[in-house]
Amino acid sequence: MQAEYRGKLVTPEAAAAAVRDGDWVDYGFGAGFPELMDRALAARKGTLRDVKIRGGLVIRPRIEAVEADPERESFTYYSWHIGDYERKLQSRGLVEFLPVMLRSLPELYRRHIRVDVAFVPVSRPDGQGYCGLGISNYAWRTIFENARTVVFEINERYPRLQGVDGSHRVHLSEADYIVEGAHEPLPVRSYKEASETDKRIAELVVAEIPDGAVLSLGVGGVPFTVANMVAQSDLKDIGCHTGTISDAFLALHRAGKLTNARKEFDAGRSTWNLAMGSQELYDWLDAEPELFHPGDLDYVHDPYRIATMKNVISINGGVQLDLMGQENGESALTRQLSGIGGQMDFLEGAFRSAGGKGFVCLNSSRVTKDGERKSNIVPFIPGGATVSAPRTMIQYVATEYGVAKLCGLSLRERAEAMIAVAHPDFRAELARCAAENFR
Repeated sequence: MQAEYRGKLVTPEAAAAAVRDGDWVDYGFGAGFPELMDRALAARKGTLRDVKIRGGLVIRPRIEAVEADPERESFTYYSWHIGDYERKLQSRGLVEFLPVMLRSLPELYRRHIRVDVAFVPVSRPDGQGYCGLGISNYAWRTIFENARTVVFEINERYPRLQGVDGSHRVHLSEADYIVEGAHEPLPVRSYKEASETDKRIAELVVAEIPDGAVLSLGVGGVPFTVANMVAQSDLKDIGCHTGTISDAFLALHRAGKLTNARKEFDAGRSTWNLAMGSQELYDWLDAEPELFHPGDLDYVHDPYRIATMKNVISINGGVQLDLMGQENGESALTRQLSGIGGQMDFLEGAFRSAGGKGFVCLNSSRVTKDGERKSNIVPFIPGGATVSAPRTMIQYVATEYGVAKLCGLSLRERAEAMIAVAHPDFRAELARCAAENFR
């Protein structure tokens, strides 16, 4: 670290002392996490009141400030997107959910909400004092430029890439405090073995993907299976412009498919906002930074920028769809399962793209713990559940029984198309509902 910045180097405990009663503290998003600052803030339990912590999609095993204070004496945790760990917190009543479309989040911070302290995880600095944002670009620059106090937490395990023209870069001079120390291994995310149903859905979607397609893949079994099938196919010159880069894209790279050669911008580079996957994925980002354009939400999630590319294929999972095409992508009635994330951003971008297609993929049915089969295509999204994407946003729906193209159809025609891809056990019942409601 350059000598002129050593005056900012403090212990995590000293940096945590900057947090005041009533403050909003930002932890970031995804696999990037301010581990040392979280521990130091947790140690101030009982000395602070009404501190609100914002984060989202946490895949590490715990948030110390939450676990240390289950009574919320000092801290309340808010999430933009419920991840695996946050679902466990939710069952204990220890997380407040904040609905958001990711593309709108930077504007929230600029104009509508307050941030007092930002704990920003960064990579080791280079000789000029520049750090990378590691595995979570997020909206960090927007956030810390609007914060009262900025803490950079240097994580020695982060990939060191700094992006195109500094798109993933910050400078030590921009921090009020700098902390460093030993970190745990980076949190990893793996995918379970694809089911036969997942494979069938993926086969149908892969058949819709042309050479030179630019892929946006959500996190989940079907998008990951699609990538593996593309890797084994005859498709050529696949591109990447995605919210989260994962091992799905690493598989495409290893197969020689991920060239990004036909992209109208960022040619030759994979464009992403978050990285989440195996240590091998993180090692790839570190070893070959010239292959990537990590960017902030304003850059990556802008549907109008996405639309300037041809053949954008957006693939995401859903929870339920109704006969009109309304999608619940994030809740079980009022229980929040995840969040909408960037799904609507990429659905719109793909719709506007020449040759683009936006897919919502789901199993046509599920089997409950009691052994009862339930349809995931329903007459109407049930009361209390979320309408994550309105019927006007849904272009293609894929189940194991086929692909339904909904845009341009009447309500009656949409219902017919949805019934055709529903599980056969439920088609007669759905047809009766359609006849009663969409004459």
